[in-house]
Amino acid sequence: MLTVRTGRKSLVTLGAFLSVGALVTGCTPEAENSNAQPTNASVEGNQAEGDKVVIGFSGPAADHGWLGAINTAATAEAEKYGDIDLRVAEGTNDANLQISQVEQFINDKVDAIVLLPTDGAALTPVAIQAMEAGIPVINVDREFSSPAAARTTVLGDNYGMGVSAGEYICKELGGDDSAVVAEIAGIDSLPLTQDRSRGFTDALEACGLDVDNRVAADFTVQGGEAATSQLLSAAPKIDAIWNHDDDQGIGVLAAIDNAGRDEFIMVGGAGSANAMREIQAGEGVLKATVIYPSTQAADGIRLARLIVQEKAMSDLVEVKVPKRVVLNAPVVTGENVDQYLPTAFES
Repeated sequence: MLTVRTGRKSLVTLGAFLSVGALVTGCTPEAENSNAQPTNASVEGNQAEGDKVVIGFSGPAADHGWLGAINTAATAEAEKYGDIDLRVAEGTNDANLQISQVEQFINDKVDAIVLLPTDGAALTPVAIQAMEAGIPVINVDREFSSPAAARTTVLGDNYGMGVSAGEYICKELGGDDSAVVAEIAGIDSLPLTQDRSRGFTDALEACGLDVDNRVAADFTVQGGEAATSQLLSAAPKIDAIWNHDDDQGIGVLAAIDNAGRDEFIMVGGAGSANAMREIQAGEGVLKATVIYPSTQAADGIRLARLIVQEKAMSDLVEVKVPKRVVLNAPVVTGENVDQYLPTAFES
């Protein structure tokens, strides 16, 4: 045992001993770095194969391009990792059926569940049930009504989409406070639609504009065409339109063509490849679209793996995966469309 006395001479002697020891055994920062091992918060540690992770994935029916891209991206992401066993439930728009799918995942004792709910509120109780069973739930796109229902939530920025669309229109209309602005929303009962409309209204208000005409569709081509026909009949003059969804935008553009209207500019939403090609051509009313990432479920798959393996996100100092991740909502125009088109989804 080494006994250290408190006298000045002893302290000096001990200090000299430690200094010599440091000279003998000490490493330079470069040497330390060369011997550093990957951690669970490093890029190498994130990528390193770990224990097998069984992930259950359930989402709505892929009845339009964005949802199809969500499912495809999730599956493709899982295939990148040898330690992921992905169990995919059949897509459905029936909340009760989706509840039973999650219950089956719980019974199967999967390690994590990635869930894009048909209805966030309706799926909240069964998600809480999974969490209480010790199965982390990663909530994607449509938010649960209780924070207790998810370990991590991955969202597109719906409010930000509205803000981005509104700011673009404000800029393009050049401060003309007499301009007529129209909005073609998605499904009004969904919180995501409400958030998009709120962001749009707030952005327009900042430049002295408001929404003069508004209709809601249902995220389908047929619904977009019907709602737009109604809008155009009711509004003989329009300067700008924001359509929330590029899939329903196919019907929106068809209605515009049928009506022979071209006096306005139009902004889309979500960022489909066909919308971007229309923007790239620069010949029609569609001048921009706002990205709503179709990578959300893929991000959920990756985060589920990190959570189960007790890893962290390598670009963060925090040693745990965040509770909430909100993705960006950039505007795609003719100037930057080439950057976004390669990763866009097909409608």
